[in-house]
Amino acid sequence: MPRKEIGKHRHDGIHPTSRSVEVAPGEQSTGRHRREVESNELTKLRNRLQPIFKTPAARIGLVAGLACCLGLAAAVETRDANQPARAITSVAAAEQAAAQAAAERDVTEAQQRASRSSVREALTPTQSPSPTPTSTATTPARPAPTKTNTPTRKPTPRTTTKATATRAATPKPKPTVVAPVAGLTQAQMNNAATIVKTGVSMGIPQRGLIVAIATSMQESRLLNLANTGLPESLNFPNEGTGYDHDSVGLFQQRTSTGWGTVQELMTPSISASKFFAALEQVYGWQNMSIAGAAQAVQVSAFPDAYAQHEANATAVVQALS
Repeated sequence: MPRKEIGKHRHDGIHPTSRSVEVAPGEQSTGRHRREVESNELTKLRNRLQPIFKTPAARIGLVAGLACCLGLAAAVETRDANQPARAITSVAAAEQAAAQAAAERDVTEAQQRASRSSVREALTPTQSPSPTPTSTATTPARPAPTKTNTPTRKPTPRTTTKATATRAATPKPKPTVVAPVAGLTQAQMNNAATIVKTGVSMGIPQRGLIVAIATSMQESRLLNLANTGLPESLNFPNEGTGYDHDSVGLFQQRTSTGWGTVQELMTPSISASKFFAALEQVYGWQNMSIAGAAQAVQVSAFPDAYAQHEANATAVVQALS
């Protein structure tokens, strides 16, 4: 016999494979075939059962059977001598659940048969499942609103008033600055307006206003004058300076004779109020002449000098009244 060169093949790194080695049918491994047969049978069984368990009916039946078994087990475990009624109730509940599951399974199978049918026949009313009662109550329909014959109120037309008519009805106030008259400057006219306004607020009649304007025309030419002999008077607003003793202001009133402080006498409204207060202290001044009433208040060394200003004073008061 020729010697087989097994070692040569082994040293060449070439190993015999399962395809190159032929095994007799009687010499095959029994265990390997048993495993192959068992796996084939399990695969076939799984392929047969898998479509069945995929159907809803099979699943519902399986759940119903499991629920029934669990209900029976619970009933057997919890049933004792003191609570026989509880076990009976559990069994009845399990039977009711199984019956309901069977009914749903039949309905599901019928629907599946109808859907898989080539004719596509619709389910008859007898095949449709009865609706299960729900615990939620239906909300009653809201009644339709009834129409009433209530008359609609018409909008009242809004009356509008014209602004021009309102402005025409309102009297125009007199301007605070009055144009000068009787040859006066605007500064002199403004001081005269202050004197008249102060007298009117004190209730002095028109004749007394003329007396005050004529007196200021003679004493200071209707100018608020300070005095160089009284340096304090220069600290207040003024329209010039005088030099007669310590006389200051529109009426050349003196602080040394008790007319007031320098600040009061340099303020035109206060100075005018002090003059009118002194005029009211003269008995019967209303019956005196303009010059006589002015002299009674001022006690001047030239009593007849006030008469020359009566006409102009009257024109100024009329313009400001």
